[in-house]
Amino acid sequence: MSGAFQVPMPDNEPVQSYAPGTPERASIKATLAEMSSREIEIPLIIGGEEVRTGRTKKAIMPHRHGHVLATWHMAGQAEAERAVHAATEAWKEWSAWSSEDRASVLLKAADLLAGPYRDAVNAATMLCQSKTVYQAEIDSACELIDFFRFNVYFAEQLYSDQPMSAPGMWNRMEYRPLEGFVYAITPFNFTSIAGNLPTSPALMGNVVLWKPSRPAVFSAYYLMKMFEEAGFPPGVINFVPGDPRAVTEAALASPDFAGIHYTGSTPVFQGFYRTIGERIADYKTYPRIVGETGGKDFIVAHPSADDEALRAAIVCGGFEYQGQKCSAASRVYIPAAMWKRIKGGLLDEVAGIAVGDVADFRNFMGAVIDENAFKDHTAFIEDARKSPDAEVLVGGEADMTEGYFIRPTLIQAKQPAYRTMCEEIFGPVVTVYVYPDDQWHETLTLVDRTSPYALTGAVFAQDRRAVREAMVALRHSAGNFYINDKPSGAVVGQQPFGGARASGTNDKAGSMLNLVRWVSARSIKETFVPATGYRYPFMGAE
Repeated sequence: MSGAFQVPMPDNEPVQSYAPGTPERASIKATLAEMSSREIEIPLIIGGEEVRTGRTKKAIMPHRHGHVLATWHMAGQAEAERAVHAATEAWKEWSAWSSEDRASVLLKAADLLAGPYRDAVNAATMLCQSKTVYQAEIDSACELIDFFRFNVYFAEQLYSDQPMSAPGMWNRMEYRPLEGFVYAITPFNFTSIAGNLPTSPALMGNVVLWKPSRPAVFSAYYLMKMFEEAGFPPGVINFVPGDPRAVTEAALASPDFAGIHYTGSTPVFQGFYRTIGERIADYKTYPRIVGETGGKDFIVAHPSADDEALRAAIVCGGFEYQGQKCSAASRVYIPAAMWKRIKGGLLDEVAGIAVGDVADFRNFMGAVIDENAFKDHTAFIEDARKSPDAEVLVGGEADMTEGYFIRPTLIQAKQPAYRTMCEEIFGPVVTVYVYPDDQWHETLTLVDRTSPYALTGAVFAQDRRAVREAMVALRHSAGNFYINDKPSGAVVGQQPFGGARASGTNDKAGSMLNLVRWVSARSIKETFVPATGYRYPFMGAE
């Protein structure tokens, strides 16, 4: 079969409202009830085979931690080594598939998720990650569908980027998959990331060892079943939740390790970098290291900012999904006069946020992901209560009797270097620093230098000169920069996502830049009538 193929032009998946009376609301409610009524068993999937190790963990609801959703089997080093072998065997066929055949698998996955899998994946995300229905819809349905469709489109653009050819020759570029396997490590907070990190390398012809985060194994399993139905051959994506140290050791010890696709904490990623560097001579090729890590995302307001827009950005940017987004607003800089105007209304709005079981659609927030997160977040809050350099203005109440619930919390820092202005929290805690009205430029410097991270940030100003000043002063402070909008909510194809400094390698998920990392290009020159001698004109006699 031959021909010139053009993939369908992608468009962002429409977000369903789940408003009262809509068919999607009734459907997801029924799915939530059905999935909550049973406990399933989740095996490993290696080379297309289900593997049960007997070493098990429980998948629970964070908002009802006594409710078990599933028992899942843990991979150890032996199972991870088996997955490495299965992946390298699958590479022989998968890496030779045509780009259009691989693209068709991703496009089918997109349609499966948009259709028969939508409720199941959304409900799984709600139940095991405590997302509201809207947060699940924009993540596990729409964003992941967009990743599948736009990545296929971006891959076609990459493949079409070809060199010039001079007369008498034909130059072309082949975008080969990497030699070996990619190790994908995905986080709990976004099902879309869990689906994108293994599939974007696979689209480019690579094979994958996929270790999802422990709290999100339940939703990840539904994705894996969808991948199988979409047509990924056995061994192309191997599902190995388990002991992170053992699985990682098996992956990084293999000479066939060709790359890592990671979203998670900065210290863990730095540890991977260190280990890979120490073992660099053991690998068949130099591994690609792609990671999106921590953030200390900011909002900085100029005195000309719109009060209501700023207040909405703090509430939505800071407290949607319990502040557990990589991009969640965590530190806010507000001029003194504005603070006097908006403080009362902001505190009232935060105090009125409904928190509870995500199956009750009246709630704006659910629970934080697990007990460790609960203890970490509450420790920050208690420290602020005791510190002379901070004040808890609203929220701070926490109760883990039934679920890991923490009220949305607003802290005012009296010093710009107070710890909740500097350290990543990853929970429903936002800290405000009030600066003198005449210190705009000094505050921009403060924003840039306070944190080692550079993931997302936002400036609020109606004065265009102030916007320009912020864009220049904060040029390297955020990989995703927002003007008069909250620093979260990046959309595939519209705002490619990623940050630099301690926030990662900034390889921009949701763009061609990420796919470039998963290919090894080969330049090919074909000469039609080759030279038959070595002598050049300049060598002629005088």
